[in-house]
Amino acid sequence: MKPLIPAYGASSLADLSSSLLAAVGMEGDNPLGLAPAERVVLFLVDGMGAELLRAHPRTAPFLSAQPGGVLTAGFPATTVTSLGSLGTGVPPGEHGMLGYQLAVPGAGYLLNCLRWTAPGPPIDPDVWQPAPTVYERATAAGIPISYVGPAKFETSGFNRAVYRGVGFVGADTVDERIEGVRRALAEPRAHVSVYYGDLDSTGHVEGWGTEPWLAQLALVDLMAERLAETLPPGSAMYVTADHGMVNVTERVDVDAIPALREGVALLGGETRVRHVYAAPGAAGAVLEAWRDTLAGTAWVVSREEAVESGWFGPRVRPEWLPRIGDVLAVPYTDCAIVASVAEPIESSFIGCHGSLTPAEQYVPLLEVSAR
Repeated sequence: MKPLIPAYGASSLADLSSSLLAAVGMEGDNPLGLAPAERVVLFLVDGMGAELLRAHPRTAPFLSAQPGGVLTAGFPATTVTSLGSLGTGVPPGEHGMLGYQLAVPGAGYLLNCLRWTAPGPPIDPDVWQPAPTVYERATAAGIPISYVGPAKFETSGFNRAVYRGVGFVGADTVDERIEGVRRALAEPRAHVSVYYGDLDSTGHVEGWGTEPWLAQLALVDLMAERLAETLPPGSAMYVTADHGMVNVTERVDVDAIPALREGVALLGGETRVRHVYAAPGAAGAVLEAWRDTLAGTAWVVSREEAVESGWFGPRVRPEWLPRIGDVLAVPYTDCAIVASVAEPIESSFIGCHGSLTPAEQYVPLLEVSAR
């Protein structure tokens, strides 16, 4: 099985942002060829992979009836990286949000990029992710651009890294988010993003396709239908996700296999994409040990191989290279690489994501038009 390399520059989440801005009249590329619209809404459903949605048309009849296609999420297929790509309009190798947990170069510890926590001094989001965001560019061009999502996210370091410049609208319930979108659409040329995350969190705990997950998918479908009803004439809504998901049936526990800890200074990433940071001089031995142990289960490559293969995009900025593990281990079977002692909660997850498989990489791009 070969890795599914994201289609950067053609049909990836990084290409969606510039296309949406072009649709409302901002100068720039429109790689997805989106049609002009007076206003646009982006409905982002965390974890709603294209294959997952396609498997349940009866649970999501409204979404399943809409025209559209698929995009590739980017690598890793995880919220941190995908929202970084959506927020900047460039591939991961340019924006540097290269995974869930990354080494802080030279510091000897990890930054949890989603929670924005690290054991050392505070990390400035503007320094960690310095690329201009699409929201900053839109504001400078006179386009009203809003993000509607849970109020607790507004002041987070992660939000600052990927959403700075946006008009944040705190909205916790479904009703509040729909009302927030309706109000934001009162502005001419408005660009509104609205986020829903409970499908993903349910999938992690229960697994995708389970009854609790299907109940969440039905709620997402109803929310999409209600959002469509808020669209003024001449507007369009696009529905997408940040990644898909697989249900794991096998776990390889790094904390129970001495060969996978030997020579390893830090273990980053998450269960479906591991950044393995080697102790000085140990990278070769770590690569060999991980390849031998995970043969038939995961793609195990060096940092250089991953970069040269285009996993993170056409190029990786030199200053971001130390954030990438010396070794990357990316399962292609339904396997999770867990660390039961260091990460007890994440190690229990059933639904996981991050890898370069179709189930994790392909996300829908559906269009609901009020033109």
